[in-house]
Amino acid sequence: MVEFSPTEQRLLRSLSTPPKIQDFLDTLPMNFEKKGETCYSVRSVLKHKTAHCMEGAMLAAAALRLQGKPPFVIDLKATKNDFDHVIAVFKRDGFFGAMSKTNHAVLRYREPIYKTVRELVLSYFHEYFLPDGRKTLRSYTNPIDLSKFDRFNWMTSEDDVFDVPHALDAMKHFPILTSKQIKNLRRADRIEREAGEIIEWKVKRGRE
Repeated sequence: MVEFSPTEQRLLRSLSTPPKIQDFLDTLPMNFEKKGETCYSVRSVLKHKTAHCMEGAMLAAAALRLQGKPPFVIDLKATKNDFDHVIAVFKRDGFFGAMSKTNHAVLRYREPIYKTVRELVLSYFHEYFLPDGRKTLRSYTNPIDLSKFDRFNWMTSEDDVFDVPHALDAMKHFPILTSKQIKNLRRADRIEREAGEIIEWKVKRGRE
């Protein structure tokens, strides 16, 4: 496994708590992949100073790892007409919390107050919907230790590391709803949908 440079290590080690990690993620502009799909390594995120959810989750996991904590992430799977989401997971005093890179007002940081992984995941359910209000979150993985994917060089590769999200996608996912529950879901109402339109970073137009 390739080591981080001294400069990279100093930055990542300065992110010594989950709130500090989340604060740093929030400073990074959203990676809109305007030049094509990416999956930046942690090194590339620091170089390009931009990230989407997978890239942000890997950076958060790497920061946890440098603190001697497991670099855990969870893959949240949505219906085919929506996007999946990846969060970095941590525990404090036996309770789960999460860090998340998103451009929206909801699917964000979670305080470590959840007794189980399922409780944590369900905290994202009601705000996970399409513009028309259909709720789309369907399943999740157990926490996955990214150190198992060191062969993909996800922390310091100069190239994209698409093997990591592909591996997450192939992991066992646990359903959160029965077919009857899915059938009876109520759509998010107008106020919820309007709140869901709030974004943090806007796509810049014109020359790159």
